[in-house]
Amino acid sequence: MSIDCRTRRHIDLRQIGIEEAFEQVLPAAVARNSRLAARGITSRSITGLRLQVADRGLTLRVHGDRLELSERDDSDCIKAELSAEALSKLLQDQSTTMGLAMQSLVKITRGDFEHWISWEPVFRALLDGRPVHEPGAISLHDQHGNSLDTTRKFTLDDDRSAMQHQLQEAGFLHIQSVFSGAEMAQVSTDLDRALSRATPDDGASWWAEDASGKQQAVRVLWFNEQSDMLQKLLHDERLQWLAALTDDGHDGSNMSAEGLLKPLHIRKGLSDLPWHKDCGQGGHSLQCNGLTVGISVTGADSASGALGVVPGSHRANVQIARLDPSLDLAPVKLETLTGDITVHCSDTLHRAHSPSKRTRQVVYTSFQLPPLPGDSVPAPPRSQQRQARAKLTDVQDRIAGAGS
Repeated sequence: MSIDCRTRRHIDLRQIGIEEAFEQVLPAAVARNSRLAARGITSRSITGLRLQVADRGLTLRVHGDRLELSERDDSDCIKAELSAEALSKLLQDQSTTMGLAMQSLVKITRGDFEHWISWEPVFRALLDGRPVHEPGAISLHDQHGNSLDTTRKFTLDDDRSAMQHQLQEAGFLHIQSVFSGAEMAQVSTDLDRALSRATPDDGASWWAEDASGKQQAVRVLWFNEQSDMLQKLLHDERLQWLAALTDDGHDGSNMSAEGLLKPLHIRKGLSDLPWHKDCGQGGHSLQCNGLTVGISVTGADSASGALGVVPGSHRANVQIARLDPSLDLAPVKLETLTGDITVHCSDTLHRAHSPSKRTRQVVYTSFQLPPLPGDSVPAPPRSQQRQARAKLTDVQDRIAGAGS
């Protein structure tokens, strides 16, 4: 069983100049996938788009049943101003429309920012040949052809083939009683200690603001470095078997982890993340699907804010930030007990529901795919990777700054 849907290699990535982008790459994509992209635009009622790079511009809009390119700057089209480097990243799926906003690499100077991020699945249709999702395109069935029970919970003793099917079909798993209460209590103590040591400028934590205006540490990056118990559990067979659940060779040999606290009444900051995919910043065609694992340190329910997922969304080319209005797949909430784990594909839509009565703690880690044959995945300096991850703490301000 495979969930590997990569179509690009890191070794092939390069800087695409503006002339090549406008005169070769986009025209070639239109020649291949014009009707496919146009269908996605029409079904979603998206307005045309003007890509503006300094004094060069190109307009993408539907004419009849085809997407066409024009140098004319139509006033009824969204206008996105970006650099040649940013456009190169967009064309090669290194960054998404939302990813560029998160990095302050795009400015919407005309039209609605929501329409800009709605173009993401259209770009994937145009550039990668992935049809934009339409209602009815995805159905969920169990191994016997019946309707899939998306609320099913597994244990470590359950049939692995049933888990494989559930993961491939729905894009997630809920596995009960993986770790003991005593083990989770120690991890919780370690997380409390790590949160108390965190500071807003430490470059190793994310912060959020509650209704009273108080700033709180809500995520400890590289938390495994501060918890001996967690470091031990990351390499425990009760977790490591997941690397072999698919036939894709997922790697769990060098796992990191982040410790999260979900406080009450958060009003600003990255605590209760809205609907998104883990590849939402970019790289779907380079890295999906990895496996993201949530370890329920304190359990999660309707009072403490559980993880929400959209079954089957890993198979849908939809808007990767916020809930796509065209999506006809029903979300479910994964209510867990202490010691349970959740597993979801990196391309599965998910969110953190806000706690209403009590806080909760959870740890997230992941299994990554090995490089494709002939590929070499670049490894930026560790300090650079950490700086980029820590910088996301104030990403909401950068997203707001991208709007017109």
